[in-house]
Amino acid sequence: MTKHEVVSEQEWMAARIGLLAKEKEATRHHDELARMRHQLPWVRVSKDYTFTGSDGKKTLADLFDGRSQLLIYHFMFHPDWEEGCPSCSILGDHIGPSLPHLAAQDVTLAAVSRAPIEKLMSFQKRMGWKFPWVSSYGSSFNYDFHVSFRPEDYEQKKVYYNYKMQEFPNVEAPGTSAFVKENDGSIYHTYSTYGRGGEPMMNIYEWLDLAPKGRQEDGPFPMSWVRHHDRYEYAQQAGCCGAGSH
Repeated sequence: MTKHEVVSEQEWMAARIGLLAKEKEATRHHDELARMRHQLPWVRVSKDYTFTGSDGKKTLADLFDGRSQLLIYHFMFHPDWEEGCPSCSILGDHIGPSLPHLAAQDVTLAAVSRAPIEKLMSFQKRMGWKFPWVSSYGSSFNYDFHVSFRPEDYEQKKVYYNYKMQEFPNVEAPGTSAFVKENDGSIYHTYSTYGRGGEPMMNIYEWLDLAPKGRQEDGPFPMSWVRHHDRYEYAQQAGCCGAGSH
């Protein structure tokens, strides 16, 4: 651990109060960004998307589950994979406890992946998750929202992701999209965020940012330390499973 300067309580308090001013500034900036996000124009969803859930076929309207707002987490799970992306899975560990609170505010949250529903349900059972999860296999949904890339696009070395053409290390990508349903049944896409835009939904990072050593992300890429929660050494030794998923 890097040696830090050791000071008196009074000196520490002065430094802490100086940082507090910066933290308050960041909080106000965050609030302003949220206000601007809610003022973005909407785009009407004209396609009739169909998904497969554990209880059969569902439309995009069905995913709202009787509420007027829908958040979809684009969970990376390619049809050929046997398990979901570890980085998406750590976000999945955070979803369950939020569901009743979101529902109280007229918001439904669901995950969508391209893998067949049987694979999704098997992996969900293993992870101990309870959130709604549907398959978009056979639909253009993932492609239309730029979280899956067709082979012919990926072979060009650059794909359209996070609102620009760029190199991306995978054929699947993470993201979160927001939708609203009006009284007449019309559905509108209001917002999508990609890349590190999903980071605020993982409060593990808020905790790590408070810890003395921070995130300690010194691997080949930022989230290379992440494992499925049943794959960490301590979890295997303790027989831990389903942490934070209910």
